[in-house]
Amino acid sequence: MKAFYKIPVILFFLIVSGFTNVQNKDNTNAKIKATFIYNFTRYIEWPAEAKKGNFEIGVVGRTPLYLELLKMQERTTRGAQPFQIKKYLSVSSIGSCHMIFVAKDKSAEIDAVVKKFKGKSTLIISEKPGLIEKGDINFVIENSKQGFEINKGNIAGHSLSIASSLQAFATKVI
Repeated sequence: MKAFYKIPVILFFLIVSGFTNVQNKDNTNAKIKATFIYNFTRYIEWPAEAKKGNFEIGVVGRTPLYLELLKMQERTTRGAQPFQIKKYLSVSSIGSCHMIFVAKDKSAEIDAVVKKFKGKSTLIISEKPGLIEKGDINFVIENSKQGFEINKGNIAGHSLSIASSLQAFATKVI
């Protein structure tokens, strides 16, 4: 009878430890993505008019990346521009920004994001396989490692230029 009571306790700890590992993996990935995003700001050139005021990064959807970007905002800048991180719950509420990150839970709305920023100097970043065709940069996991894909044509369409050294680190460039 005692062994029967131990099973739920063991299952509880297995479930909690599994959740913790998934949560830690998500947080680690968020830190890596935040570092990538910071480096994107260093290797992508925006037009002169975008180099004044705050450097605004928008996040649409739910993701642990938002908190990591807030930490980045506190400790670093893009040249003379302080970072300003904004969270949006819907595509319709997105304001102007230099970069917009579309979280996985909002990836079905990528077409609306692309339409909203057509012809504007906004880098569109996503994180779902297959979205590189529509956006500018897409985060992917390849060989169990976080990486990213680049769509040079879409980036150029936003009047942005990308350093070849950044392209060399991409898992795919189209």
